[in-house]
Amino acid sequence: MSLPRNTTVLIVGAGPTGLAAALSLIHHGFKDFVIVDALVKGDNSSRAVVVHAATLEALDTISCGDELVSKGTKMTTLNLGTRTAVLAYPQFKGLEPYTRHPYGLVIPQTFTEHILWNKLVSFGVTVYRPHKVVGMKANADDANRADVTLEDGHVITTRYVIAADGAHSTIRTIAGIAFTDPKSGRGDHSTMLAQLAQADVTFDTSDLDALNFRGVISPNNFCFCIPFPSTFNEYLTKETGKPAEGRIFRVGCGVPVEEGPIPHAPSKEYMQNLIDRFGPVGLSSDPTVNPNGKAVCIKDVFWCSRFRTHSAIADTFFSRLSSGGSSKHEGVAILLVGDAAHIHSPAGGQGMNLGIRDAVFLGEVLVKHIKATDSTPLPEADRILTEFVTERRARALEVIGFTKNLLAIAGMKDEIVAWWLPISKVTLRDWALWILGKVGYMRKQAAWNVSGLGRR
Repeated sequence: MSLPRNTTVLIVGAGPTGLAAALSLIHHGFKDFVIVDALVKGDNSSRAVVVHAATLEALDTISCGDELVSKGTKMTTLNLGTRTAVLAYPQFKGLEPYTRHPYGLVIPQTFTEHILWNKLVSFGVTVYRPHKVVGMKANADDANRADVTLEDGHVITTRYVIAADGAHSTIRTIAGIAFTDPKSGRGDHSTMLAQLAQADVTFDTSDLDALNFRGVISPNNFCFCIPFPSTFNEYLTKETGKPAEGRIFRVGCGVPVEEGPIPHAPSKEYMQNLIDRFGPVGLSSDPTVNPNGKAVCIKDVFWCSRFRTHSAIADTFFSRLSSGGSSKHEGVAILLVGDAAHIHSPAGGQGMNLGIRDAVFLGEVLVKHIKATDSTPLPEADRILTEFVTERRARALEVIGFTKNLLAIAGMKDEIVAWWLPISKVTLRDWALWILGKVGYMRKQAAWNVSGLGRR
């Protein structure tokens, strides 16, 4: 199918956020949109691994939640602690009175994207690939439209642009919207997870099939291991044409910055070394350390990556690209969602979740705005979008603050409290986690904070 030259809404980026925006528009009865992506196929550089309750509820509103739930694993407990002991175990079961999804749904981002793409295709929508945006300017004949230029020279004229093109958003850059770290003081200087190595692996033993999420907090570092659903094996086998045998786990570990940069594609040996140093002892390849008395080693690596992370937020999530120095209220409407609007630490698994919720809620608001412009002056109609993005930006700032607080706790330096209290801060933190982890209310509150139900 040939790429259209005119549309009302152009969605730039077909990751989970862009796909959710398209599905939301369809759900609200609007189909005059085009969605493009710079990649030849869906991104396989998966980072997110959990879809939280608030996101599933948002997807339910556009009839897209059940497909994900049917393919994922319902995680009801998080096990957090040191290499040798669990100190706290937030439980999602306490959320039952507040949601039909009292769990975290474990499903890799690349699989989530695939499912949303299939849903979009079922409505007869084409994702045009690979089409990279390289320019955007006001249309010469209509000040409220823009000509968006693609790398191959093709031009699409549109009234609205939804920028779902990631942290290095081309649309945001062209629009001149600043993207900076909202310094808050707490957690701003933590180096924990400044760089992270992660991989999807299998181990050389089947004794780990009962392993749930395991997070290990060590001085200035964090390591986690989480099992994927068997449906992901089926997906990989179909996508690659090669059998994906054995339980697949996502393992991730911070690498201290003083050790230098992480290799571009961390090897099996590199990841094993990180697990042996920072992971739970039950996954150690050293039988003298492993409490089971035998080595547990990585068998196969299906995917690996590295990334550096920091927090940043766009000055505004809604802007108009006016022509020249015009002072009139005009120009194509630019709306930022997902990583194009905000990025932050992976602590708590909030990034993709917040982006999907941005996109789902935007669909209804955008359709309302399009209808309003038929009978309402543009400045007045724009209040609909302004109010929406003000609320979404406030939510993003809350999430950034939440992830920075998690970093401040998990990345606490191993130093004494004071000369008159020669106790390690890390020891005090671990004691506090152990004590609070015994309190049912605190376990429930921790799950509530992670679930996003209080920050939809």
